[in-house]
Amino acid sequence: MKSIGFLGLGIMGKAMAVNLIKAGFNVTVWNRNPAKTDELVALGAAHGSTPKAVAEQCDLTFAMVSDPEAALAICQGKEGVAAGIGEGRGYIDMSTVDDTTSQAIARAITQAGGRFLEAPVSGTKKPAEDGTLIILAAGDESLYQDALPAFEVMGKMSPYLGEVGQGANMKLVVNMMMGGMLSIFSEGLSLGLKAGLTGDQILDVVGAGAMANPMFAGKGAMLLNENYTTSFPLKHMQKDMRLAVALGDKLDQPMPTAAIANEAFKQALKAGFGDEDIAAIYKTVK
Repeated sequence: MKSIGFLGLGIMGKAMAVNLIKAGFNVTVWNRNPAKTDELVALGAAHGSTPKAVAEQCDLTFAMVSDPEAALAICQGKEGVAAGIGEGRGYIDMSTVDDTTSQAIARAITQAGGRFLEAPVSGTKKPAEDGTLIILAAGDESLYQDALPAFEVMGKMSPYLGEVGQGANMKLVVNMMMGGMLSIFSEGLSLGLKAGLTGDQILDVVGAGAMANPMFAGKGAMLLNENYTTSFPLKHMQKDMRLAVALGDKLDQPMPTAAIANEAFKQALKAGFGDEDIAAIYKTVK
């Protein structure tokens, strides 16, 4: 069994690394705040001192960090992944970034002699804990094959999408649609309540028709209970919406609905709800 490094132990990364450890993989973990590695070390992981050190000693190194800046930071520099990768070892970045950032990381890794795969995920805290994420892989196909046993522990589906950039693009398309749906869902629920309908009535009718989906069912209950416990931080959704709108600009694709939803998330971010769940967009609507 290949040795695995895991960089980034936030809400998602911690759950994913725990599943790898419990599945019996030899896992070395690193986090910018070293205290976050303690629980995983107690479960059997080793502690890596730097991203470079982890990449030097592991066959495959996974990363799950918050944004393009963080993804570049752990790859670059004298203690970054690219400085330690070499010798055909693999680096799989599961962070949500834009295609340009992913391609820059790919160049750094391949120039250092390593193999690169981008593999952003569709899913939030619960799917990460349950190992039911959808993993959107693109890049070196031999590395994809090597990573499949780990992907099968972390996710329920892991399609290979081709060249580096296509995984990032797929993730932005999916999250852009999710953000737009949540924005209009919040407005609809608010409108219905102000018109005198009950929340349960609205959710029952939506759930029985063509719009029924797991997100409306899960987030609907959260909104009615004013429960914004974080499974996907709102600030990260706004980042994804921003990147999707920028991709539309680059490809000359009009996206008026996505642009308006992005403004709604920006308003929620400005109101101080960035660290709460994406459901907190409802607070700026109601």
